[in-house]
Amino acid sequence: MGRKHGAERIAWPVGTAGWEARAAEVLPPAVHDWLAGGAGEEWTLRANRSAFERWRLRPRMLTGNDRRDASVTVAGTRCPAPFLLAPIGGQTLVHPEGELATAGAVSATGVPLIVSTASSFGIEEIASQMGGVPFWYQLYWVDDRDVVESFVDRAVASGCAAIVLTVDTPLMGSRDRDVRNDFAPARHGAGLGMYASDDAFARRLTRPPEEDPEAVREEVARITPHTHLTWTDLGWLRAKTTLPLLAKGVLTAEDAIAALDAGMDGVIVSNHGGRQLDGAVASLDALIEVRAALGDDATVLMDGGVRRGTDVVKAVAAGANAVLVGRPFMYGLAIAGRDGVEAVLGSLIDDIDRTFALVGARDVGSIGRSFIVEAPG
Repeated sequence: MGRKHGAERIAWPVGTAGWEARAAEVLPPAVHDWLAGGAGEEWTLRANRSAFERWRLRPRMLTGNDRRDASVTVAGTRCPAPFLLAPIGGQTLVHPEGELATAGAVSATGVPLIVSTASSFGIEEIASQMGGVPFWYQLYWVDDRDVVESFVDRAVASGCAAIVLTVDTPLMGSRDRDVRNDFAPARHGAGLGMYASDDAFARRLTRPPEEDPEAVREEVARITPHTHLTWTDLGWLRAKTTLPLLAKGVLTAEDAIAALDAGMDGVIVSNHGGRQLDGAVASLDALIEVRAALGDDATVLMDGGVRRGTDVVKAVAAGANAVLVGRPFMYGLAIAGRDGVEAVLGSLIDDIDRTFALVGARDVGSIGRSFIVEAPG
């Protein structure tokens, strides 16, 4: 695969490592560290990948699967393959068009995007670039319910198909790379678009957001921690919308059950890509526990460490209805904006289909727990 640039045809990188290496060449070192790094010693960041290495595929031969369909419908949203784009804020850090370029790639590929609260643009502007492809909205609960309600109302009015409440950020994890680099996205004007364009948030300021960007950053930092929140508070959110609600950041059977009891329609098993609590369990391992606790009918997605088609199939075999993909598409965005994101998504869709063919699957429903086995320790 490649892209044309005048008379020249530029080859895309090969494999996720190739994409990351190319992105590292074009990004400032501190920005690459922000994107690629994790919390603390990055044990959990590495554990996410190690889990996929530890769980091995058990392919089936001669299944007559010349016709394959990797599409799936999750929480009412159709996906051309069993993955969505993870919510990642501050995308203008890696490309000036940021989330707008990503949304353009969504319109071309049909892969749904989960728009982050920490986007660099308002949800209305991002949604306008998606060409009618379904999208979800990821909500960070801030310590002002008027702002939370306004974000939800704006997402609904923009046409989002589900709300994803991130529950693993009562405060931000400490990421050693960012501390060493003295790096914070908000200082570069990234990740504040939803706040700066929100009327409820603006009422917290003494001057309009456009006149005092520093006050916007300070106020976002002030209202972000919400360590007082409990599962019982989610009844308030459930009453605010009829859209499907999913809790993202669940890593235990106990919390998965609590989420559904609190009115959530599903859970996303996630350790925030290893960026919150270092030393936490790998997402793939937690997925197996959560699926066992919730049974076959619950909506369960997984996020963390997904890089290739084989990873997607392993996660589906372990019980995921679909997965979220994050860093790979951001590497594509860094390298070539919308074209880069499209290339990453197209490559992953092809890789999933190839894995289906080689593992003996016809569709997502034909992949079960017997397709994977844990390698001896």
